[in-house]
Amino acid sequence: MGAPSTSTATEKATRDGYGDALHELGASRPDVVVLDADLSGSTKTNKFAKAYPDRFFNVGVAEQNLVGHAAGLALSGLTPFASSFAMFLSGRAWEIVRNSVVYPFLNVKLVASHGGVTVGEDGASHQCIEDFAIMRAIPEMTVICPSDYNECKQIIHAIADYKGPVYVRVGRPNVPVIERENYQFVIGKAEVMREGKDVLIIANGVIVNEAMKAVEELSKEGINATLLNMATIKPIDKEAILKYAKECGTVVTCEEHNVIGGLGSAVSEFLSEEYPIHVLKVGMKDQFGKSGTWKELLDYFGLRSKNIVETAKKAIQLKG
Repeated sequence: MGAPSTSTATEKATRDGYGDALHELGASRPDVVVLDADLSGSTKTNKFAKAYPDRFFNVGVAEQNLVGHAAGLALSGLTPFASSFAMFLSGRAWEIVRNSVVYPFLNVKLVASHGGVTVGEDGASHQCIEDFAIMRAIPEMTVICPSDYNECKQIIHAIADYKGPVYVRVGRPNVPVIERENYQFVIGKAEVMREGKDVLIIANGVIVNEAMKAVEELSKEGINATLLNMATIKPIDKEAILKYAKECGTVVTCEEHNVIGGLGSAVSEFLSEEYPIHVLKVGMKDQFGKSGTWKELLDYFGLRSKNIVETAKKAIQLKG
């Protein structure tokens, strides 16, 4: 199968994919309404606000009210998209999300921008590396993290059609757009980006680009890896994980999140019961972020392709 590639000439942020998809939905879906917590320039909901001001609501710096308002709009038969920074939407508003949105299974879409350390200069207080864990622990919640601009647009359209609560993390930095052929995002299904027999690499978010580079480097050394883009963290694609785990015999997970509670934990939890093998995790090693450029922070915290290559080689050595 032909492997996807990245186009460094085209770099866009996933948050821009969100803003553009919302703008498209506004034209075709009169039921779509958008709420923000005084951050519409950063979350890119301002594109929708400008085009459809009567369907946009800025609740101010009040994330709990943001989610509560969204719940009320959902009960009125509308499809609300509520946005703020990941730190505040998953953290400050968590109890409202749990009890007012997910418990009654309301049709609210929570799209959180500025997730992970690629927030950069805003520093550790704004670099949310816990949101996957916080959100996937809520029963019946769907949790998604797109790899690039194009996938993000597909995700926003997909969740608009899905009936139920969803949490999506989008990012701040401009990252390479992945060139794919005939790719269609489906909630709960992994994207098989490359197939190999030596090691299974599972990644999501902006780290997918780094994983793609790692797979190429490994290939040059005669190591053939399977690469899965696991955009949906919950419900995770158990079928794909099990199939390729059996074929490869060892797994590496890659994420811009704490290694506790995120993608790596979700994969480990499943495999420990179904097919126990080594799962090595590339991610934030239970530490807070720092202030710096997003590229410097990926280097500092070991979230680059070279770190994935090193971890993959270690995983292969651990195979029985």
